[in-house]
Amino acid sequence: MIERTIEEKLRQMTTKFPVVTLTGTRQCGKSTLLKQRFNEFKYISLEDLDRRQFAIDDPRGFLMNFGTPLIIDEAQYAPDLFSYIQTRVDEKNEAGMYILSGSHNFLLMERISQSLAGRTAVLKMAPLSIKELRQASLLPENLNDWLITGGYPRIYDKEIAPVDFFPNYVQTYLERDVRLLRNISDMSQFVRFLKLCAGRVAQLLNIASLASECGISVPTANAWLSILETSYTIFLLKPYYRNFNKRLIKSPKLYFFDTGLAASLLGLEEPRQMETHYLRGELFENMVISEFMKQAYAQGRDPNLYFWRDSNNEEVDLLSEQGTTLECYEIKSAATMHSDHFSSLKTFAKQAQLDTNRLHVVYGSEQDIQTSNGNYISWKNL
Repeated sequence: MIERTIEEKLRQMTTKFPVVTLTGTRQCGKSTLLKQRFNEFKYISLEDLDRRQFAIDDPRGFLMNFGTPLIIDEAQYAPDLFSYIQTRVDEKNEAGMYILSGSHNFLLMERISQSLAGRTAVLKMAPLSIKELRQASLLPENLNDWLITGGYPRIYDKEIAPVDFFPNYVQTYLERDVRLLRNISDMSQFVRFLKLCAGRVAQLLNIASLASECGISVPTANAWLSILETSYTIFLLKPYYRNFNKRLIKSPKLYFFDTGLAASLLGLEEPRQMETHYLRGELFENMVISEFMKQAYAQGRDPNLYFWRDSNNEEVDLLSEQGTTLECYEIKSAATMHSDHFSSLKTFAKQAQLDTNRLHVVYGSEQDIQTSNGNYISWKNL
């Protein structure tokens, strides 16, 4: 099994909270992590119809029968179970009683907020990161291979070609989740909407344009975006909120949690197609920013990530804020260095009064290099 960075935080939380909830992208490895690394817990999945019916019909008996510590996977299938878990937690008041997990994140979190608020730590899990794959000696050597393949564990476990994996992923999992969350009569139109989102990766979100091109209303487009966010398929990067006396862009930018999925939705099937694709730079930017999201989730933190753009089109691709520290990143898919890469970074740094050691360029080469303008970081060393 590939070691997952989030395991350390997950173990820590089981010593602090009676309930820990693990949510995140479907097929990102949540169940495998819980089954393989938390052997001291009994593992029950409510995908098993008999056990699901037991939990629905007799939640008190279900919890008494399996005892604690207990992992309940796909817990959202038994809504009444959460109230009984609350009662048992309040009675015993012990850390590490239950780990709850599920792929239908909206339904799971709805149950949590209703019954277990204040009693559970919530952790989010994403597909495999560069760090995790590098440590397992599975990271693709070539950048185009990585952009096409992405980080879903099954691709590496079963050696499935991305061209075979992603269409089935969309069909089997995204459509299944979507139907549970919202009654969409024309699923092919939703898939078209998803593909249009992939075509806008790393770009400012224009809801009206997206809705018009898909042939749906703006409220429907907003609802569908919410579904994609809730299922951890996409995320929106907000603009930096501090005002440096210039009019700032206020729209968020759209990204996918996994570049392999985005590339597949764009019709890319082989690494050689990526080399000349018009969105290669945007997919590289997506990959870099999603890596920062994965790292934050693995540490149990909210990702305080932003971009900055002013009315003169000066832009910094990524700002990472932790407390009073602000790190600034320009993202370039090219493997060559150029002093112009630091132009917008310097503009922002002057206004934000930052030192050059806070300025970084993530690029498509193999080497990390320090310069007088700032630092170059290889994509492999994110």
